[in-house]
Amino acid sequence: MKIPPHVLSYVRRLERFPAYVYDLPGLRSHAEALHSALKSPSAGRGPEFYYAAKANPDAPLLRALDPFVDGIEVSSGGELVHVRQVLPHARLAFGGPGKTDEELRLALDLDVHRLHVESPHELHRLASLKRPAEILLRANLPVATSGAALSMSGPFGMDEDALDTCAKLIADRPWLHLRGIHAHLASGLDAPAMLDLASHIQGWAVPWLRDVCGITHPEVNVGGGMAVDYTTPGQLFDWDSYAEGLASLTAPNVRLRIEPGRAVTAYHGWYVTDVLDVKTTRGETYVVLRGGTHHMRTPVTKGHNQPFVPLLSRATPEPTQRATLVGQLCTPKDVFARDVPVPPLQPGDVVAFAMAGAYAWNISHHDFLMHPKPEFHYLDQ
Repeated sequence: MKIPPHVLSYVRRLERFPAYVYDLPGLRSHAEALHSALKSPSAGRGPEFYYAAKANPDAPLLRALDPFVDGIEVSSGGELVHVRQVLPHARLAFGGPGKTDEELRLALDLDVHRLHVESPHELHRLASLKRPAEILLRANLPVATSGAALSMSGPFGMDEDALDTCAKLIADRPWLHLRGIHAHLASGLDAPAMLDLASHIQGWAVPWLRDVCGITHPEVNVGGGMAVDYTTPGQLFDWDSYAEGLASLTAPNVRLRIEPGRAVTAYHGWYVTDVLDVKTTRGETYVVLRGGTHHMRTPVTKGHNQPFVPLLSRATPEPTQRATLVGQLCTPKDVFARDVPVPPLQPGDVVAFAMAGAYAWNISHHDFLMHPKPEFHYLDQ
């Protein structure tokens, strides 16, 4: 894993650790490439591209993405207010289970473009407000998702009986407008698997919306979940073949929408920290770093070794030992990378963890042991 020269130059000038360093030019370039693939002539009309803010809602990142996305997907009232403040004119989709009455009212007050309704009870509560609402019903379909990192079943969405109940309720409430189906069923899939999933979703959703609901020009949101491979950082999701595949399986009268998050921002954040100690116990070497997984929960959550670049304070030969990189927390789970080849690190050396731009700081247990929080740097050059 190589660190971009402009990021490396900046990191070498850091005086305090830990620090998050976000590469905004790199993020813009990546987002522009995604937009170009999805909207290319070979992709036809192309799907609408919403960014899932839950991956990383930092304001500088949202502003960097704004020119290249069709909207933002939010999953709480807090995200809704934050994104609306940062991007006042953005189209917003509001999803997620367990929406409160306050959040439903807030969504209408802040002009949410689409509400993803998760249950008949949620729909009843929305209907009781007696205000116009544009709705996608979230479907929990019995589609196999082998190889997925996460299968979004259980509390997410509705089965066919509940969807039928919602369709009848909407038909009797003229202020509610059903526009289509939302079905984010799995995460961590490659392009062929994602295309197969999208085909199954549309194969069920389009006839149901036409025959049961009378919708002849439906919207179908197939979610996100594009694979991000932490073991092979250079292997990116194949956006070109995905876009072309979606074009071939989508009917002309269907408005398709996707909402990736991790695959958009993961590659453009770095968690940078310094070595506090190196010790060997019971034959195993441990490199103790300032900070820990309370700042970047990703590796312990997903059970992988976080890619990293060691930045030494001196010339060194090729890696000569194996070590486990850990943080300062009082738990054996505070591990960034286990039993990996490293150069002979020593206190004062710096380690830059790559792929820290999504589901890193924002999902971490920040206050455990009350260590100082990291600094945040947004490179824009």
